[in-house]
Amino acid sequence: MSSSFYDELETRSADQRAKDLARALPVQIARAQALKGYAESLAQVEADAITDAGALAALPVLRKSELGRAQSTNPPFGGFTAKPVSGFAHVFQSPGPIYEPGGVDHDWWRFGRVLHAAGIGAGDIVQNCFGYHLTPAGMLFESGARAVGAAVLPAGTGQTELQVTAARDVGTTAYAGTPDYLKVILDKADSMGVTLAITKAAVGGGALFPSLRAEYADRGILCLQSYATADLGNIAYESAAMEGMIVDEQVIVEIVTPGTGTPVAPGEVGEVVVTTLNPDYPLIRFATGDLSAVMAGESPCGRTNMRIKGWMGRADQTTKIKGMFIRPEQVAALVARHDEIVKARVIASREGEMDAMTVRIEATGGDAAVYAGTVADVLKLKGAIDVVAPGSLPRDGLVIEDQRSYD
Repeated sequence: MSSSFYDELETRSADQRAKDLARALPVQIARAQALKGYAESLAQVEADAITDAGALAALPVLRKSELGRAQSTNPPFGGFTAKPVSGFAHVFQSPGPIYEPGGVDHDWWRFGRVLHAAGIGAGDIVQNCFGYHLTPAGMLFESGARAVGAAVLPAGTGQTELQVTAARDVGTTAYAGTPDYLKVILDKADSMGVTLAITKAAVGGGALFPSLRAEYADRGILCLQSYATADLGNIAYESAAMEGMIVDEQVIVEIVTPGTGTPVAPGEVGEVVVTTLNPDYPLIRFATGDLSAVMAGESPCGRTNMRIKGWMGRADQTTKIKGMFIRPEQVAALVARHDEIVKARVIASREGEMDAMTVRIEATGGDAAVYAGTVADVLKLKGAIDVVAPGSLPRDGLVIEDQRSYD
């Protein structure tokens, strides 16, 4: 097999991929049926009859809210894992809180494929600027780097001058992190008069805007993005062809009408619903809340799996800012913290090539500095605070407004 591909799975014919799925999917459904979390929803399903995405469409959708409720009564994983909590290498916590298991064997998150597509492999040193604390993003990319034989500098975020110094001293050749933060490092290096050896970047956790990708290209850096969640691991990824995102070989992606489990017509925008073949954590028709659409044809790079257009927004108002999800219920919690707040609206925008957040607060008074502290506590992000008089915000039902352009 050519080194252009991670393994032979990426270039399977449609017939071979369908045959492989017809064998693997009934096994995964049966595995899920044995778990407490699926005791009711899959009880009447004939596992042997579920052999393709079309058959999956008859099954119920599992939403994150349902997962959260199950975890509250059956902690920490809600009865959806095939191993006890002690059988996993890691336990992660995402906002909600939602708990996710993690493993270290066999590239558990399937991120080797992502890094390989970005040209990262043996001989590379990856500066991993995703967090390693509670949320699993850092470990996803760490696992992928291990799978392709690259060394890792586990950097996280912050202390940018030290990041530049470390990148120079260890000879970092590749970056992993949010799309924006690489620019922060590069700009700091410029101000320090330091030349870095970074030529590859694998990014996620936020939108890679065309202008930012172009800036990296001008610096000699190939920057490719992936689409993943803490629950599912890798869902889809870019190759150097940069024509859509290629679906991972160990998941089944459906595009459905938001709020339902009904598949949309080919090419239409809808909610991304994913079934994973991970035997440890068999999520069946898990609704991501993200919007996308299927692209016709195959990637020019030679990979043959289905492509999607990438992230196209949220089916609900949940919005990712600076790599963190902001959810409507968090905005409601912010309002509830202060009696004088009537309502609030989170506005996502761009300042240069960086995400920015403004929280517009309708209040009868109060101190903006105090509100800023509450925002940081509840939303887990810092942002500008704009206190306005009651009645100033539109009555359009929005509590999160995304003003960023993704064209």
